[in-house]
Amino acid sequence: MSARPLNRLYPLLLLLLLPVAGLAAQQGMKEISPRIVAPKLEMTDMDGEPRKLSDLRGKVVIVNFWATWCPPCRDELPSMNRAWAKLDPERFAMLAVNVGEDEDTIFSFTGNYPIDFPVWLDQSGEAAREWPLRGLPTTYVVDRQGRIAYRAIGGREWDDDALLEKIRALAEE
Repeated sequence: MSARPLNRLYPLLLLLLLPVAGLAAQQGMKEISPRIVAPKLEMTDMDGEPRKLSDLRGKVVIVNFWATWCPPCRDELPSMNRAWAKLDPERFAMLAVNVGEDEDTIFSFTGNYPIDFPVWLDQSGEAAREWPLRGLPTTYVVDRQGRIAYRAIGGREWDDDALLEKIRALAEE
């Protein structure tokens, strides 16, 4: 991707970040009722392999939209790694959907901020436009039927037992 399209994307990304900039890590998630079908999510991963959210149907999926330049995104990554270590990969999936950046930028970033779960690339920002994002980071929890059950805008401590209890309960539905 050339620098020119990315330059046009950065103002959009900045607008997404503004609502959550400066907020301390929050707890809790907003329940979505009635649940809505999650928008399409199709892109490549860090290895260039094509990926689809629909391929994860039957699992509870945590979808985190983030960017390397976003301070709250960086702050919540360690807790997301800890949460991922506590979840059964047979029943759950966790995705870090990077918005608007290339593999080299993300690869350099993960040297200092490791991500233990899959990173998908929304380089064009198309997925960010289709999902109802209000800021970065925004995280959605998608139930086993592919519907959005919860939304969290801003950073969280994802390894918090109360959050994980709600996520685990979705696997029992």
